[in-house]
Amino acid sequence: MYIKSLFVALISISLSGCLETDDDVTYGQCSAPDANNRLYDFLDDEYFWYGDLAQSFNPEKHSDIKEALASLRVPQDRFSFAMTTAEYDDYQKSVFFGYGFSHSATENNDGLKIRYVFEEGSAAQNGLRRGDTIVGVEGVDMATILSQVAAGTTTLNTVFGPNEAGHTIDVEILKPDGSIIDTQFSKGSITANTVMATQVKDVTIAGEAKKVGYLVFDSFDSRSEQELNVAFDEFADQNIDEMILDVRYNGGGLIRVAKQLSTQIAGDEVENEVFVKYVHNDKQSSRDQTSYFSLGAGFEKMNLDRVIVLTTGGSCSASELVINALDPFVEVVIVGENTCGKPVGMYPEEICDHVVFAINFQTQNAVGFGDYFDGLSVDCPVNDVVTGDWGVDSDPLLAEGLYYLANDSCSASAVASPQNRNGGAKAKFIPSPPVDFSKGPIKAKNLL
Repeated sequence: MYIKSLFVALISISLSGCLETDDDVTYGQCSAPDANNRLYDFLDDEYFWYGDLAQSFNPEKHSDIKEALASLRVPQDRFSFAMTTAEYDDYQKSVFFGYGFSHSATENNDGLKIRYVFEEGSAAQNGLRRGDTIVGVEGVDMATILSQVAAGTTTLNTVFGPNEAGHTIDVEILKPDGSIIDTQFSKGSITANTVMATQVKDVTIAGEAKKVGYLVFDSFDSRSEQELNVAFDEFADQNIDEMILDVRYNGGGLIRVAKQLSTQIAGDEVENEVFVKYVHNDKQSSRDQTSYFSLGAGFEKMNLDRVIVLTTGGSCSASELVINALDPFVEVVIVGENTCGKPVGMYPEEICDHVVFAINFQTQNAVGFGDYFDGLSVDCPVNDVVTGDWGVDSDPLLAEGLYYLANDSCSASAVASPQNRNGGAKAKFIPSPPVDFSKGPIKAKNLL
């Protein structure tokens, strides 16, 4: 049985889709109806919105726990989901199966723009980088492929091949400088890195030369603890004065890692202060608790009194928790697009051979603020556009963050919007549509 004190807010690597089973298929020692009944009993006791559950439930109607949970989730819940125990084991190890890249369609639907790559994936090892565009697969141009996908005659999963180790495809890649390379990708298991990039940039602030640490962070999981230590060792060695934290695609993860990251940023500024308060439903109020800032597995701390955070609608859960927890104690400037709006979390619950992640509690910061279901609003609104690899000067979010540090204000092209982090008005800036993370990480992060 998994320890229930372990907090997993959201998975952020690709896993397989829903199981197709018949009602008479058993899960370990459970039939499907029995598993679904156990799910309902669990929700009726520990689900944050248990009072809004349907009063009648037919366990025979659903083929598996994933399907049952999807039907039971209340309208305000975009996040609860379930996975098999095997999938959960892979998540814990940061294991992803595929080529190792995240993508989005180009504006003209003639290519796949690369948002990031995992270092161990064959895509990265064969030259793919953030900012590249895949323009052809197996001799067929992406414009044709995407038109077929739109027409429903194929899918990207079909085009990029079955989930078989060693499956290889030919791809054509357009680089940001206009050059084209032909290469091959092969599918396999990948241990996904969670720190995507670190840099130290020289910036003039108030007439003085300063060093700015730039950290691109993609997921809060067990591997992150050591990766963050490597990043902050670099920042400590170069004695950074400011920091830009890039969580634009970070959907969340382990709360202990969020606490480590927050404490490594602020250090002495948050010593002995409240990191987060957990508020459960009235049946579980005895589990309400307060957690304090702590380095945990971390070593170096920067003692910064300001941090710039780059966000989009894909910045969720533990990413938002870092922002909200730090906000009462240091200056937190949000640049980019409004976050996803998930001030709630889950304890994993093993039911038969599935692990259920149903919303159990709401999180609040030291001043009791946690009502950001519409997302945390930005201070300097900027749309996320992929212009090249991590850290390029043309990246609009990074450029705006550096501008703010140099000028202590947003640029003319980014009109400051009201903050709602501590209960103020919502931002006027309209971000990209929110991601429905409950449909699974492969849809939320467009991973192949």
